[in-house]
Amino acid sequence: MLQVAFIRQHTDMVKERLAFRGFKNVHLVDELLALDDKRRKMQAEKEDMLSKVNAASKEIGQLMKEGKKEVAEQKKAEVKSINEKLADVAELNELEKQLHDILVQLPNLPSAKVPAGKTPKENEVVREGGGKPVLYNGAVPHWDLIKKYDLVDFETGAKITGSGFPLYKGKGAKLQRALIQYFLDYNTAAGYTEYIPPYLVNEATAYGTGQLPDKEGQMYHVAEDKFYLIPTAEVPVTNIYRDEIVKETELPVKMTAYTPCFRREAGSFGKDVRGLNRVHQFDKVEIVQLVHPDKSYDILEEMVEHVEKLLQSLELPYRILRLCGGDMGFTSALTYDFEVYSAAQDKWLEVSSVSNFEAYQTNRMKIRFKGADGKTQLLHSLNGSSLALPRIVACLLENNQTEIGIKLPRVLHSYFGTTSI
Repeated sequence: MLQVAFIRQHTDMVKERLAFRGFKNVHLVDELLALDDKRRKMQAEKEDMLSKVNAASKEIGQLMKEGKKEVAEQKKAEVKSINEKLADVAELNELEKQLHDILVQLPNLPSAKVPAGKTPKENEVVREGGGKPVLYNGAVPHWDLIKKYDLVDFETGAKITGSGFPLYKGKGAKLQRALIQYFLDYNTAAGYTEYIPPYLVNEATAYGTGQLPDKEGQMYHVAEDKFYLIPTAEVPVTNIYRDEIVKETELPVKMTAYTPCFRREAGSFGKDVRGLNRVHQFDKVEIVQLVHPDKSYDILEEMVEHVEKLLQSLELPYRILRLCGGDMGFTSALTYDFEVYSAAQDKWLEVSSVSNFEAYQTNRMKIRFKGADGKTQLLHSLNGSSLALPRIVACLLENNQTEIGIKLPRVLHSYFGTTSI
């Protein structure tokens, strides 16, 4: 969440950056500042009344000592009248609510590094790696391979729950487990602390990372308890430090977690959702960092390199995109997407996003640190998928298929227990 003081000091820049990312309600900035002017005036009047009450209270005590009871009683009546006005804070509270309601509608400001553009076609390719495989004649997409090798049962998953809830079985389940364990080991070896968080979160937690109110329609909601099924481990893991002050000597805070993820993906249809391309429940390993504001963009590049090396170890062709202003997530200041090449589908599939949120999330969650100067400041938060499994599995199956089976990358041999399916 942006800060009112910052918006007031940099109004023109804020409007320009919001327009840059395609935000259509830039007029909300002026509405916000007008409300804040009114709030500041009321707050000043309140403080003036409090000052008068304090001064009168001291005067009453002195008058009573001097035996001037009649004058003291008049002062008491004045204080009572002022206190009655102070007690009527409904209008001020309503202004505070209106300010907050506008603030949560404003997305994060894009970094100066974000390329201009409105659609995914205008995202900037930073670099590519790995060679695209040449498949044998008769190669098929992963939805045929999972049937051939009996790895995933979509029909039974649909019977149990509904469309988009796959049932992994046999070697398909084993491959999921092998990938999850490898990703976690890879992350913890890089200094990330592993967590197993709750898979349901309350409204305050979903609000903290920006899922509420922006992505309410994408989450599964347990209405009776007011809980939400997590769309990503980023949500509970970042909230571990909500309302806390971290020691500067403890920075950076590096966390990783495996969780299932739940997304409604309303309106999804067609060939782009076939097989494992887009499902409502999927497994993902996440990395999250809380860092000093001066170092967040250096650490963003380190996290990008971390995910890149993970994809290289899986021997998958990949490319890294820097998202343009119009394609960025609501809370992000700068995002890199990773895509892997699906040979049988002849298309690129997104498997990771690595983002710097600057202080947008930490302001919502009040995650702070105390600097050497003794001042309390907001930390910066970053996160990335390391990695999301469904499309990784799809590409591993498609790109490594042979006439007699599916070869697995070397790094998975010990985790899976054999070299191929």
